[in-house]
This record gives sequence, structure tokens and C-alpha cells, in this order.
Amino acid sequence: MSTGSGTVHIVGAGLAGLATAVALAKAGRRVALYESAEHAGGRCRSYFDAELGVRLDNGNHLLLSGNGSALDYLEMTGALGTFEPPGEAAIPFVDLTSGERWVLRPNRGVVPWWVCCAGRRVPGSRARDYLAARRLKSAGAEETIVQRLDPAAPLFRRLWEPVAVAALNTSAAEGSALLFWRILAETLGKGADACRPMLPREGLSESFVEPALTMLSHHGAAVRFGERLRAMEFDDKRLTRLDFDDESVALGSADEAVLAVPAAIAARLVPGLDVPEDHAPIVNAHYRAAPAPGMPLLAGLIGGTAEWVFRKHGVISVTVSAADRLTDQPADMLAAMLWRDVAVAFGLPADPVPPGRIVKERRATFRATPAQLARRPASAAPGWNNFRLAGDYVDTGLPATIEGAIRSGFAAAEAIVGRLRGLSRYSA
Repeated sequence: MSTGSGTVHIVGAGLAGLATAVALAKAGRRVALYESAEHAGGRCRSYFDAELGVRLDNGNHLLLSGNGSALDYLEMTGALGTFEPPGEAAIPFVDLTSGERWVLRPNRGVVPWWVCCAGRRVPGSRARDYLAARRLKSAGAEETIVQRLDPAAPLFRRLWEPVAVAALNTSAAEGSALLFWRILAETLGKGADACRPMLPREGLSESFVEPALTMLSHHGAAVRFGERLRAMEFDDKRLTRLDFDDESVALGSADEAVLAVPAAIAARLVPGLDVPEDHAPIVNAHYRAAPAPGMPLLAGLIGGTAEWVFRKHGVISVTVSAADRLTDQPADMLAAMLWRDVAVAFGLPADPVPPGRIVKERRATFRATPAQLARRPASAAPGWNNFRLAGDYVDTGLPATIEGAIRSGFAAAEAIVGRLRGLSRYSA
């Protein structure tokens, strides 16, 4: 265990910053965590909606049993028990155009024999259609998904495209083929054990944020809210000072720092830093409504406006990624449009539309296109030996997801203390 004498100053208490702080605290380092807002979690948190009278997640984030870095983080913070027990690796889909329903069921193990079973496959697909996805593996850095997979194939419309849009937050016509391959390799490529959906029992804050803050408190970490970083001072080799609104923090010779703020803020603070600059919106709809009998925790919808539906306690939520076409639509129109898809899919009344909340994240995550991936920086900022970057925009080999954000935090922590112990599933 590392017990370095210096303090590690971490700026930003989203998931990347929290993961950095948790890993370093566990390794015995002294941690100071600064956050400009009055709460932690960034885009991954919950809040009480007084108008609806229910607790909502600010976005719908899906965790899979194969997301090893996220599971390590939850284990370190004692939060694994806050999730619904992962059930079968079975994800239901509804085609709103044809009315067809199916459940995607990969088998255990890495040999995908399930593609030979018609009952486990997407309707209209053949075994060789799935094997064709191997063409993604050899894609060049500039190639998109549609340059490697046939967009006219039923499997493309009913599986590859909806998964790609949700993961990359851009269209399959623009999304990176190579990055999509990495996603498939870490999920379907590892079989059922990596594909079990995991959803919090209560909310994102109760699982990802509050347990981490409790753990940091027990380890003596200093966590300060309302601290907005205005500037950073560097010399030729080191970061020497952090300038916040009300104070300046000088870094001693043994101190280190991790900047875990959004990409645009990092680019403003760090000289010469290139970051992804093209961000896509995500629209979420939350309805205070009772679920239909037998309604699954998660379902994919094809052929409508709604893309993914989540069943939560007293709430039915909808997510639409790469939602440029929706952001200028009035909230009441969106609420009716998205609820209509949910009603058709699960046999619920389309009218009246239940009380709901539309949340538009206009700059949710960067579009995972080849051009934007080329702008992702490494965790190690060139030229300064006591300074690291963390965030879902940092080059982790994953898109801007919970898993990617946490993995970036672990990578920054590992660069400071050496190999992180106890992270059996983590790989940089």
C-alpha cells in the first residue's frame, strides 16, 4: 500500500473524480477533492422532483455485469448491495413497426453458440450475420460502423444500430467502427456473464455517489463543495498552484493533482490541450406511472422515437441518444410522443399521458466519431510530472460511459501509486 507523504488534489467530483479519490484513499494516499457544485456525481446523480413527488435519476445509465471497473468501484465503496440482483442475460426488444417481440439471450462462455439457435437470435437474422461483426475488429481509425456492417440487414436495424447509438451517442453512419468493436468485445464477446443488466434499487446517487463520499470520509479525505477552479499555474515540469474563487492552493514538492472536470473546462485550464469538441444531446423522459404487469427492468424499442425504457420504483423512464432531432421540440409534445411508444410496447393506456418530466442534456457526451476520438487526450498530460487527467473524454478505449469515466479515474490513480491492489477486473 502506498502511503506517499504528499496530498493528491483532485478537481471534479463526478464519477471520474470520485473513482480517482476512492482508489487513492484505499491505497493510503491523502486526498483533497474539490467540486464547483454543491453536490457530487456530475451527470450521474439523483434528485427529488417536487412536482412529480418522486426521486429521479438525472439520466438513465445502464450498467452491465461485464463493466469490471464500475463493479470494482462499487465493491470498494461497499455499494454492490444497492443494486437489484442481476438476473438472466436476457434483453427484450419490441419492434413498434411490425409488433414483433424477441429476447436477446447470449450463452455463457466466449463461444457464441447462441447465434445458432433461432429462439435466441433477433428475428430475421442468421448466424453468419452475427459473425460478420468481426469485420469491425480490423477497421481503420477513420472507418465508421456502416462502412463495416451492412445497414440493410435486419440485424443492423434491430441490434447493431440501437446498441451503437446508445453507446456512442452518435449515428451508426458516423460512429467509430473500431470503438464499437471494443464495446461488443467487452459485452457480447464475453458471453452471458458480461451481459446481465444491473440497475440501482433506489437511484444513481444512492449507489454511485453517497457510498463513495461515506468511504472517503472514513478514510479522512477532505471533500469541499462550491470550489470553482479558475486557473492553474505550471512551471516547466510541474503543476504548482490551483487558483479557486476564494483561495489559492500551492502544490508542494510531494503533492500531485488530477483534473477531472468536463472536457471544455479542461481545455480552458490546461495549455495546449486538445479535447473532443462535438457533443450530442440525450433526451430522457420520466413518468410517474405504474408499470404494466410483467414489464421488464429494461427493454429496447425499435421503429419509434423512444429507444430504451427503464422500469423503476414508481417511475417509467425513456432514453433517446443522439437526440438532435428532439431538443427543440416542446416538452409536452415530447412527453406525449415518447409515452405513446411506451404504451404501444407494453399495453398501457396512451391517454392521458401520465405526469412526467422531460430532461434535455444538450451536451451530454461527445459524439464517438473517428474525428472526435482523434482529439481524446491521454491521462498523462505531457510536460508535467505531477499532473493527470481523468474524465469520460480521456482516451480509455471506451466511449463516454460510466465504465469509461471510472476507468479513467483508476488509470489516473494507478499512475500515481503504481498497480492498484484488489482490482481483479480492472485493465487499463
